Amino acid sequence: MGKRILVIDDDEDILEILNILFQEEGFDVILSNTGESAQHIHTIKPDIVLLDIRILGSPKRGDEICAEIKAIYPHNPPVILISAELDTDLLAANCGADGWISKPFDLSHMIGKVKECLS
Repeated sequence: MGKRILVIDDDEDILEILNILFQEEGFDVILSNTGESAQHIHTIKPDIVLLDIRILGSPKRGDEICAEIKAIYPHNPPVILISAELDTDLLAANCGADGWISKPFDLSHMIGKVKECLS
């Protein structure tokens, strides 16, 4: 299997679309609809994390989770924030994210951004 990607988003439709998209690109895809999976980065060992900013039911926002991933885990995978927030670029810069993608997103742009972060 290819590189492992962890996608964290509370929208099941987005998870399904990204699952299909990245599997077709040869990725090993791990999906989560809660921010709790970020606590298991050391076990999941993703090569990259796609992380929504607003995760329904999560006590933390995606930018807070990103900052924790960057501070705590020695594996330290690249993190790309995905969100419809107007200030996603600032949130990404403040939490140490490796990039950001605005929703609604273009699928080819999404693939390109992920591959760019992995190269």
